[in-house]
Amino acid sequence: MNKSAVRKLRDSIRTRYLKVDTATVADVLDVLGLPDQGLAPQFAPHPANAGRMGGWAYTIHGHMTRYAGGGDPQKMKAVDGVGPGELAVWSGEGRGVCFFGELIALGMKRRGCAGALVDGGIRDIEWIARQRFPVYARYRTPVQSIGRWKVTDWQVPVDMPGATSKRVKVRPGDFVLADTDGVIVIPKRVAAKVLAEAERMTSKEGRIRRDLGRGASLEEVLKKYGHV
Repeated sequence: MNKSAVRKLRDSIRTRYLKVDTATVADVLDVLGLPDQGLAPQFAPHPANAGRMGGWAYTIHGHMTRYAGGGDPQKMKAVDGVGPGELAVWSGEGRGVCFFGELIALGMKRRGCAGALVDGGIRDIEWIARQRFPVYARYRTPVQSIGRWKVTDWQVPVDMPGATSKRVKVRPGDFVLADTDGVIVIPKRVAAKVLAEAERMTSKEGRIRRDLGRGASLEEVLKKYGHV
């Protein structure tokens, strides 16, 4: 498959994922024996109405460290590598500092980036909101990262705080989906399979809602459709 065909396939899968819910995806992953793919509940959208977010993981890793100088050139190199349909996953257990602000958001958006997931802080939220660039982060803070936190690697496997496990591994190319229920990571190797089953379940849930809306009892719909 050539690069153009691969990109079209990735774009198609991403578009379809944005039509299913994280809760449905989580149920599918449970059935497949992958129960610990949800991220910690501290991850929240900024602004609160940022909406649904999904894309192929582009990972960036850093750590808290004191250093002198006026910036972090590695951070700029990492940001420059993100591509269309990718979602920037910032790892590094930030403690009180911002990894991500308006200018980085603008630069990533211009490269076709689908959003950012930040294991740390975000600032310039009002300005990021105006760009309609979705960001899910653990906290908000006005304190910058320069001199306090720096990028060490990108496009490597990273760990993020988990919901049912201490850490969730995110690898480059995994699919990340976020909505009002939270954030979940779908391993690349099962992304297509999970999507197909999530779409099937979404359709089934729609029929259940329709029947309930027409007056069917919960007992009746469970008998007809089974557990969902």
